Amino acid sequence: MKPLGIHLIIDGWQSPPPLLNDADHILFALTQAVLAGGATLIELGVHQFHPQGLTATATLAESHMTIHTWPELGYFAADIFFCGKGDAEAAKRVLLECLQAQQSRVRKIMRGEPVDVG
Repeated sequence: MKPLGIHLIIDGWQSPPPLLNDADHILFALTQAVLAGGATLIELGVHQFHPQGLTATATLAESHMTIHTWPELGYFAADIFFCGKGDAEAAKRVLLECLQAQQSRVRKIMRGEPVDVG
């Protein structure tokens, strides 16, 4: 059985704090990443925390993208999960560029890949 999808877990550091606290910019970044990845956007959502930080989601026909920000630390955590069609790596590149992360770590998980228990 081939994997069902690709899940990228992204940590980004040294992003400009104002960008990480700007809901419109985060939604723009998610939208651009969805387009770059060739995915189908179903719905966007965002919740702004006070005094700072936010969580944003993009529900996709191919799965989802999420981002959680800590502007006071210049840090964000994001997930890009594509099953079926789409280019998760292209989406990741655009997201990192839009959020101006100076450092990042990306972990790739092949979802649905069988485990040999045997």
